[in-house]
Amino acid sequence: MYEHEPIPVTETEVGEITHYWSHLGVAGVHLTAPVDTGDHIHVLGHTSDFEQDIGSMEVEHHKIQHGEPGEDVGLRVVEHVREHDRIYRVAPVSSAGVGQHEL
Repeated sequence: MYEHEPIPVTETEVGEITHYWSHLGVAGVHLTAPVDTGDHIHVLGHTSDFEQDIGSMEVEHHKIQHGEPGEDVGLRVVEHVREHDRIYRVAPVSSAGVGQHEL
């Protein structure tokens, strides 16, 4: 039986939950860093702790593919979230340069 070592990841804060519409499964998020549809995120708060990919993102009921810092966007979420929960982009740690030496 093989055991796999976890892949090292880095998490960068990209926003904060400002509202949650439970009947829609949508979170209002104030962005503090750029995000794109398809990014893998980690939602973390007092009682929230889950990961998901950004599948749908909107501004003023218009679908967008990219959000910028300072924007307030709506994200469809897979679990209940709460105001002040933080959102982090999850990315594998780059292995570029690992094991290489400068001459």
